[in-house]
Amino acid sequence: MFVIFLTACAPASRNVASDNLHDNSSNRSRPVPPGLALADTTGINQKDSLANRKPLSLMELPQAEDGEIILSEGYYEADFKSYCLQPGTPGPSDKDAYLQAPLNGYRKDIIETILRNSIKEPQPDQRNIQLLLWSVVSGSDYNKLSWEVQSTAKELLSRKQIFELKGGVMGVVKTVSTSFPERGLTTANNKLKQLFELGTSSYELFERVAVLQQTSETRRAAVEKDQWYKQADGYYLRYFPSGYQHVKIEVYVPEGSLDSSRKNSGNYLLFDPVTMMAIPVHSNSQRLGIGAPITDIIRKIIQIQKGPGTPKKPPVKSKNPKDVLMK
Repeated sequence: MFVIFLTACAPASRNVASDNLHDNSSNRSRPVPPGLALADTTGINQKDSLANRKPLSLMELPQAEDGEIILSEGYYEADFKSYCLQPGTPGPSDKDAYLQAPLNGYRKDIIETILRNSIKEPQPDQRNIQLLLWSVVSGSDYNKLSWEVQSTAKELLSRKQIFELKGGVMGVVKTVSTSFPERGLTTANNKLKQLFELGTSSYELFERVAVLQQTSETRRAAVEKDQWYKQADGYYLRYFPSGYQHVKIEVYVPEGSLDSSRKNSGNYLLFDPVTMMAIPVHSNSQRLGIGAPITDIIRKIIQIQKGPGTPKKPPVKSKNPKDVLMK
C-alpha cells in the first residue's frame, strides 16, 4: 500500500489524452486530435449579443423521458456533476478550454448507463458513482469492490451489465481500451486495480492515483475558454469545468435556428449531455462524463415520439406548472 501511495504521488510523463480519443484498435498512425476535428468552431459574437444577457436555467426546460433536454430559443446554463473518465491525467485548471465530444471508449454502454441513471436515481453518493466508474474504465474485478460501490452498481445498472462486470460468459475483465495511450494511463488503471484488490477504503487515495495533482501540459496553441462551438443542429455549446467533479454547461439557441434545423431527433431539438463528454481542447487534462444536475429539480417530462418527421418548435412553456406533466 505504501509503495502504491508513493508511486501515485510522483509526476509521470504521458501522452496527450486527447490525441487518442477515437476508439480504433487497429489505428497505427497518429489520429486527428479530437475536438478540432469534431467541433465546428464557427463563432458568434458573444461579447455583443450575450455579454449583457443573463442566462436562464437550462433545467427549467422540459425533458424527454430519457433525460434529453428539449431546447427552445435562448441562452441557458446549468451546473452538472461530472466524473473523471480518464485516470492518470491532471484535473481541469483555469487555463484549460473544453469542448464537447461523443462519449466512447472501453465499456461505453455501461458508463453511459451509470451516468444516465445517476440523473434518474439521484440518491447515490457522487464518490461511490466515481469509484464505480473508475472500476469500470480500469477493468477492475467487480467482486473486489466495496459493499457501498456494489450497492451503487445495483441501483444504476441492470443485472446483465453487472454480470458482464463480473466477467460474464466471455470473461470481459481483460485489458483497457486501446483508445487510451499505453504510457501513463495504463499505469494509473493498474494502480486503481491494485487499490480495489486491496480493499482500500480511502477515496482520497483513489483520487490521488486517478487525478494527478500537477499542472496540465499544453500541447496546442491557446484557445479561449469562452469559445462557443456550433453543433450540427445549429445551436452552440461551451463547457466550464471547476475541478473534475463539477462542470457548468452553457447553451445558446439563436433565434430562427429551430425552424432551419434538419437533424433533430423526432420533432424537437434535443440536447443530451449524458451521451457526450467534456474534453480538453489543447492539453492533457481530464475527460469528463456528465451526470445529474447539481441543483435538485422537479423534472418536467414531455412524451415525444422519436422518429423521422419535420422538425417543429417545442411546445410553448406554460406559466402554470400544472399544465406541464411532472415527474
